[in-house]
Amino acid sequence: MSQVRAFLAIDLDDDLKPKINKIIKEFKKIDTRIKYVELANLHLTLKFFGDIDTNGLKLLEEKIANVVSEAEPFNIKIKSCGAFPNNNHIKVIWVGIEDDTILKDLHDKLDVEFNKLGFDLDKKFSTHLTIGRMKSAKNKSQVKSTIEEFEDVEIGEMKVDRISLKKSTLTPSGPIYDDIEVFEL
Repeated sequence: MSQVRAFLAIDLDDDLKPKINKIIKEFKKIDTRIKYVELANLHLTLKFFGDIDTNGLKLLEEKIANVVSEAEPFNIKIKSCGAFPNNNHIKVIWVGIEDDTILKDLHDKLDVEFNKLGFDLDKKFSTHLTIGRMKSAKNKSQVKSTIEEFEDVEIGEMKVDRISLKKSTLTPSGPIYDDIEVFEL
């Protein structure tokens, strides 16, 4: 049996990447260890499936297609910068999504369908784009200050009119993401 590491995501519009890159460049000025997400890989994860049997992809695709068939395109506003679990204990640095009710509703409908296939329901779903993962506490106070500097940053709006089921191939130089299937809203 063949397996694939898969997740469901919304890709970030290319015209918003330069603004996020400016934020990343500010973090890169700090002498610390942060593993940054490649600009080409920036996405909003709707569901991480992990390693799944390729035979099960068809069932996933059917569930996604059913939910998406009832969804309309919508806009999201990308704004703010923060950290998980919080600014005092930084593991993940992110930019956020404002007014995400429609997005959360889409996630919840998909999550219920995935649960019918045996996937756990997401206990905590947070609408965000991961931009980096902190690998050490070195100069954490500077990282915290930079997060706070950008906590109200306005990056822009984008139209969500498709979601992508993606394959993630892990390599020593970072993950490579390929679309398995793209679903139009």
